[in-house]
Amino acid sequence: MHRLGFPLLFTVALSAAAAPVQIVAHRGASFEAPENTLAAQRLAWRQGADAVETDIHLTKDRGVIVIHDATVKRTTGAPGAIAELTLAEVRRLDAGTWKAPQFAGEKLPLLAEQLAEIPAGKRIFVEIKIGPEIVPELKQVLAAARADERTVTVISFNYESLKAVRRQLPKLPTQYLVGFKAPDPKAEPNPKAKKQPTLGEVIAQAKAAKLTGLDLQHTWPLTKDDVARIRAAGLELHVWTVDDVAVAQRWIGLGVDSITTNRPAWLREQLKL
Repeated sequence: MHRLGFPLLFTVALSAAAAPVQIVAHRGASFEAPENTLAAQRLAWRQGADAVETDIHLTKDRGVIVIHDATVKRTTGAPGAIAELTLAEVRRLDAGTWKAPQFAGEKLPLLAEQLAEIPAGKRIFVEIKIGPEIVPELKQVLAAARADERTVTVISFNYESLKAVRRQLPKLPTQYLVGFKAPDPKAEPNPKAKKQPTLGEVIAQAKAAKLTGLDLQHTWPLTKDDVARIRAAGLELHVWTVDDVAVAQRWIGLGVDSITTNRPAWLREQLKL
């Protein structure tokens, strides 16, 4: 029994260790194209990204629109908060000119439009930017697009949103986004400052909500022992946002499942993936 089992276990472990890291295009190929647009997504697919990361908000009339910020100012130049604008108002805006003239007229897309353009074998990481109130609409959009766990992963910094996804869309992979900022020893104590969670606390939260993975900022000072703890908890490990080869190599050495980057083609070429 032991003599037969060891080679099998060794082969499985070796296969897992050799699995190539996945490249996730942050808001599409956003270094070269306007973030969170169909132009950026299409470029990411042409550049060989394994997945695209996208951000979603709700409009005033509960449309699921793709944009990172809570307002449209930075990427369209227009005033207004997404939650106070109708879908029709948002769709009239130019979300491309700010990046470069050739992208003039590019629109803020619907999530449904992005889902319709996912190539076979590729994936989309949908980041919920608000609270759990968006989850019923997200569920409807996914159902209409016939998009499921084979192509969609939901990620968020909002723990309550992820818990709502687990309740309402239990088959979808869910990843907890967690940043890391090292404490400044010279800073004055501030009891109101947001506390940096420990890795143990993050793992415990993910397990309590039955999430499938962690998506950590690249500044987390993880060790191989830390990664072993994450794996022992049954969690995937992903990292964001990496546009530096040395940083990417460090995380690959730790055995990360995917790297989110603004430059998918460049990073893949530099890493010789």
